[in-house]
Amino acid sequence: MEIKELTSIEEILKQFETIQFLYPKMTIERYKSFLEDMLPNNYKQVAFFENGKCMGLTGYWFGTKLWTGKYIEIDNFIVHPDYRKRGIGKLISNYIDDKATELNCTCIVLDAFTGNFPAHRFYYNQGYEPRGFHFIKTINKNGFS
Repeated sequence: MEIKELTSIEEILKQFETIQFLYPKMTIERYKSFLEDMLPNNYKQVAFFENGKCMGLTGYWFGTKLWTGKYIEIDNFIVHPDYRKRGIGKLISNYIDDKATELNCTCIVLDAFTGNFPAHRFYYNQGYEPRGFHFIKTINKNGFS
């Protein structure tokens, strides 16, 4: 198994197929446009490969907020359907834990859609707990993927 930090648009775009498991309507042009905005703001991805095939990946941001101090935020945690129930999610979670320790973060945060009960169960099992609600106010419904 190979673990790679993906830090350039070119590296990240190579894993577009994996992103489409979460966002099937996403176009590569839109994805690239988003990445051009995201990468300068401390966004990275980590991916796990077996024989050159991406088994899973997650994006993450790191920064500082008043309520947490230094933190990592997980963004778009995806395990390829062919590799689910094989411990890939746990490996990704462990990697982020280690990265948070390396960056001297106080916590790791994430959002999970309210109806995504398998994700909730997974995150509970990884030691996460809900601390509040993430509210959104939609301004442009066409802007969602």
